[in-house]
Amino acid sequence: MKKNIFLSCILAITLTVSTAFSQKKIIFDTDFGGDVDDLGALVMLHNFMSKGECELLAIMCWTTEQYAIPAMDAVNRYYKHPNIPMGARKGESNVQAWNYSKAIADNFEHVLSQNDVPDATALYRKILAESLDKSIVIVTVGPLMNIQNLINSQADSYSALSGKELIEKKVKEFVIMGGQFTEGTNEWNFNGDMPGVTRYVLHNLTVPVIFSGFEVGSAIKSGEIFNTISPKTPLYIGFMHFSQNASWIKDNFKGKILDNASFDQTAVLYAVRNGAGIYWDRIEGGYCDADETGGNKWVSSVNSNHSYLKLTMDKEEMGNLIESFMLNKF
Repeated sequence: MKKNIFLSCILAITLTVSTAFSQKKIIFDTDFGGDVDDLGALVMLHNFMSKGECELLAIMCWTTEQYAIPAMDAVNRYYKHPNIPMGARKGESNVQAWNYSKAIADNFEHVLSQNDVPDATALYRKILAESLDKSIVIVTVGPLMNIQNLINSQADSYSALSGKELIEKKVKEFVIMGGQFTEGTNEWNFNGDMPGVTRYVLHNLTVPVIFSGFEVGSAIKSGEIFNTISPKTPLYIGFMHFSQNASWIKDNFKGKILDNASFDQTAVLYAVRNGAGIYWDRIEGGYCDADETGGNKWVSSVNSNHSYLKLTMDKEEMGNLIESFMLNKF
């Protein structure tokens, strides 16, 4: 098991710097239920919110998997934030047996189903219209169809502005977990079996966009420590089910939770605490050019609103730190 040999030192640094970060107003857009990093990221947001570091205004669900909304409702209730608005991308419902959503829904109290929450586009428009200008941070940790739908939305009862105009007026920045830097191919969040969506979104966002790429999260492992926590928790249930059932990890399963890449947790950490110069460098001077099939490359440019994160903290220390945020031990 990975030893948290640097944890006490890291937590001391974390406590020192945390007061420097103002509370962020966040909308979290997720493909919850597949890779377990979405669960870890959502739990981090709950813990940051409990410490007064952020306000989670809404959760938007990309997946149409039947148990995603019930599972997130269960997580919200477990962490004592049951009233967070949720929206879903509407479409034909499906069930993915290897997803951990049903395992969480089966073990924890919930009341909401996919049919009980509004369309994500409508909820986006409502929250943005009601918010102060340049006050919202949107964190996306899945494919970007909800954002494309928002961009293309038109005036309604919430606002006379188009979706693109609402984003320009109300959103401070996007934090996107996706892509590879400086270049990569077929990354899931940039693909999502939805050709062209990422390219369209990036061409139509004029607010700052910060990318936490595949290479950042893949280097940071977390989760094995959950073997030592109560099995009656969403983290334990979710990570255990994932370790047993995800095709790219289950061959190593020997009855215990396995470490996993920490993709989405990095996006949440940046969104709440920034951490540039502490955890990573923020690379500017270019833009992310996405292709039609999940690939991208970094193109040098002096006039760009894009930047990406480059990990500078030791990857094991960073894994320990992310585990402390998921376990609310900071």
